[in-house]
Amino acid sequence: MTLSDQLQRLAAMEPSPYPVVSLYLNTQPDQHGRDRYHAFVRKELKNRTATYPPRSSEREMLDRDFERIAAFLESSVEPSANGVAVFACDAASLFETIQLDAPIHEHALVIGDRPHLYPLARLASQWPPYAAVLADTNRTRILVVADGGVRTDRAIEGEKTKGTSQGGMSQARYQRHIGNSHLHHVKEVVSALEKIVTAEGITRIVVSGDEVVLPLIRDQLPKRLADMVVDELSIGAKAQQNEVMKATTASMRAAGAQTDREHVEAAVDAYRAGGLGVVGPDATLLALTNGQVDELLLTASLARLDQLHHTPDGEMALANDASLSEPAVEPSAAGEAGSAGMGVVRLADELVRQAQQTAARLHFIEDPSLLEPYGGVAATLRYRV
Repeated sequence: MTLSDQLQRLAAMEPSPYPVVSLYLNTQPDQHGRDRYHAFVRKELKNRTATYPPRSSEREMLDRDFERIAAFLESSVEPSANGVAVFACDAASLFETIQLDAPIHEHALVIGDRPHLYPLARLASQWPPYAAVLADTNRTRILVVADGGVRTDRAIEGEKTKGTSQGGMSQARYQRHIGNSHLHHVKEVVSALEKIVTAEGITRIVVSGDEVVLPLIRDQLPKRLADMVVDELSIGAKAQQNEVMKATTASMRAAGAQTDREHVEAAVDAYRAGGLGVVGPDATLLALTNGQVDELLLTASLARLDQLHHTPDGEMALANDASLSEPAVEPSAAGEAGSAGMGVVRLADELVRQAQQTAARLHFIEDPSLLEPYGGVAATLRYRV
């Protein structure tokens, strides 16, 4: 199951009258190879338990959730995981764990009436699936990278050719034979790539190869795939997966920065023209509620969203929205969510939840200055009411 699938399922959860725990942990070891998250978990779980009256039903349910979380963290975290997310609610029979190749940079614990989804949605936005094509004239690998790790690594074998002709074949004929073999192999690669792109929902491709194979690939790629290529690199076809990840992630980050600016400009231009665009938390949330939003643009920092928690006119966003200001369970938070303030956490989660429930695309903008004039939120619309 993909991260996007898990996010969509959690977003469909109805508010609970009992505590819902959302825990995000950076599980990367420190320079000594030791885990650094256990102290945070012990301290925050203890502090959070103490906020509920002894022997209350909420306290008892939370105790059971915390016991289950502690047992999971003690015995079931995979050594390769760089981030872990846990969602638990004893009353709702919810206990879902997500172990990630992608790192979670800051610990966070939120207790509310629904799962806290902003960090999970940001991870899904940061690590969209892409294809890395490590091309050679007789053996090519196509890797699908998603959620911070390699999902599949497929090799396509071509005809092996030697540097000299065999059996009295003339040099010219042999060179034509080699050329035809290389072309046939590249056509097989492109055919396989088309199928993978369609099946995996891929929108970006990184291609790697030498001066012989790259021109062949350029010639054979149909326009649909050629438009998805964000970079051409020179990585060996036998490179280790971690080497491929390091090189291609840099290319994807650079492409993402340019895309961020283009997306914001498109939304703002549409808003200025009175067309299919809105800016600011209030207008965007209303458009989401109406099912109008095609793509939601959200600043990638809860702390910055807290600072920008106003409309373009300077008024506090959603101040009169009782559904956000009066949750079934009074929320509390630690980590980045705690520093941002619970009003902002609820706003961010509601924006994410509405996007998931209305099939709006969600794009996090990494440079906070791009959305700063608009309260950290903007959107393009499918239609106007």
